[in-house]
Amino acid sequence: MRKAFIQLHIAVLLAGLTGILGRLITLNEGWLVWWRLLFASVTMWILFGFMKRLQKISRADMIQIMGIGVIAALHWVSFFGSIKYANVSVALVCFSAVGFFTAIFEPLVTRHRFNLIDIVLGLVVMIGIYIIFHFDAQYKIGIAIGIVSAMLGALFPIFNRQLLQRMNAETLITYELSAGWLSLCLILPFYFQLSPASYYMPTNADWAWLLVLAWLCSVWAFQLSANALKKISAFTVNLSYNLEPVYGIILAFIIFKENEYLRPEFYLGLVLIIGSVVVQTYRVYRSRRKW
Repeated sequence: MRKAFIQLHIAVLLAGLTGILGRLITLNEGWLVWWRLLFASVTMWILFGFMKRLQKISRADMIQIMGIGVIAALHWVSFFGSIKYANVSVALVCFSAVGFFTAIFEPLVTRHRFNLIDIVLGLVVMIGIYIIFHFDAQYKIGIAIGIVSAMLGALFPIFNRQLLQRMNAETLITYELSAGWLSLCLILPFYFQLSPASYYMPTNADWAWLLVLAWLCSVWAFQLSANALKKISAFTVNLSYNLEPVYGIILAFIIFKENEYLRPEFYLGLVLIIGSVVVQTYRVYRSRRKW
């Protein structure tokens, strides 16, 4: 059990590290995600194929996976774009809005009733982001892109839950990343009309960081989470991933000294966001215990 918890928190820490790598890699956000998905999907085809974890899927599921892959790819492009136009801390704060958009989108997709408390807690997060936006106008473009990223980031897990009832996680993520890469091959020429890239080939340092992003933060993090699930409940795993933005912001403070460039209003907004996450975590924990 102890080993499983260590594996889980390494996976969460690796997830938080993606923001740091997004700043270290000098590529335009479009090319960054294109290379990341290429490395990760090829690795997964080889690794999971060798492990015989890849299942055959129907044409209907393939079409749905392709659509989700497009959403996931655009989510990552906008997430790294938020880092490029603002910084790691601001992008991760915006990422916290995923809970609010999930509270809106999930009932619409699953045709369930809206949960008023979830929406209120999500609004608290949005107020925190607004406070940062209102007082730190220098980050307004990065914040706007980050909000788009949060909206997209709320959608694809909702659809994934439905597909995971019919296939294993290895099959889903391998096909999904591949579909995301293929979609970027079609989308990027149009995207670069709006956000031109000065170059498309990674530098020597970029190659190293991209491999870390693809192999450690994607493939290995997935394997660690899967191994942890053998000993720990899915509830505990999902709850632990609430720490991802916190880990990422702490790393940004340590590595890039971003705390020296952030105004006090950032911390006021951050307190509201963390408070909302803590309350939501406590609510889920209590309901789980009652169940």
